[in-house]
Amino acid sequence: MTTTHRDRDRHHDPQVHDGQVNGPQVDDPQVNDPRTQAGHVHDLHVRAGSAASGPYALDIGPESAGWGWSSLRVLELEPGGVHTLVTGESEWIVLPLAGGCTVQTTGEIFELLGRESVFSGVTDFAYLPRDAHAQIASGAGGRFALAGAKCERRLPARYGPASEVPVELRGTGNCSRQVNNFAAADTFDCDRLIAVEVLTPGGNWSSYPPHKHDEHRPGVESVLEEIYYFEVEKDGLGYHRVSPSREGGTDVLAEVRGGDAVLIPDGWHGPSIAPPGRTLYYLNVMAGPGQQREWLIRDHPDHGWIRDTWPDQPVDPRLPLYGPEDAQ
Repeated sequence: MTTTHRDRDRHHDPQVHDGQVNGPQVDDPQVNDPRTQAGHVHDLHVRAGSAASGPYALDIGPESAGWGWSSLRVLELEPGGVHTLVTGESEWIVLPLAGGCTVQTTGEIFELLGRESVFSGVTDFAYLPRDAHAQIASGAGGRFALAGAKCERRLPARYGPASEVPVELRGTGNCSRQVNNFAAADTFDCDRLIAVEVLTPGGNWSSYPPHKHDEHRPGVESVLEEIYYFEVEKDGLGYHRVSPSREGGTDVLAEVRGGDAVLIPDGWHGPSIAPPGRTLYYLNVMAGPGQQREWLIRDHPDHGWIRDTWPDQPVDPRLPLYGPEDAQ
């Protein structure tokens, strides 16, 4: 079982006060905010079904989001269903949410065993390079996340075994959560794409303390667009907060349900709140313009102190919810 427990790197900066950034800003929020883009997503809380397109229950890309890099599609296949994916300028990971599938691309066939649901176990996955065609087929049907990022390098298609997915226990006490680092920046090679899964036991907070990655500060903070895709155990609900890091920046308080997504072009994001008795799942998909594929964040200066309390508390005993050994 590949399970670790660690704290994330965080940085406090004297130029950040009361949630506002004083100093150079890399991006103009009016340029990058999807709410200002004609013909694009106008609500950063994308409710289930509101961004459906053809076989996709959810279809978010740079064009619809009004940004440059990150994409997420949720493909639904009936039993015996087949879908052709043209990767274009993006690299993609096929991640089973429920069910298994076969992924076929030039010279490669990957059999993904998948899983019953996101709450039942770690899953295997397939990486697809840019400028490729792939066929995704499922004999029993299922739902499959396609996490993508525009990129430059064309890496080889690869299979990611469930047994090699690092499972991290992050935080302690009621900030405890499980992170499946299947495509974190330091665990699986991609050109720009970063993607992880987070499971938060009922009643706990995750994505906490609030943090951001919307400025380029070498060695301190990287610029990453981010998509949160949610599922909630037993048809429950959860809450997610994004607060502005700059004047006119992203400001969202969302009641999220299964199939919802939240787009984060900028801002302090967190907490994500799981309801009592229901595990909250989200898939994080990130990409950005930096020369280095790295995940560097800064904590909100009003809330970062919570990390100092974690060493004095135990990890929630409900974790891990599962590990690689529980994969199908």
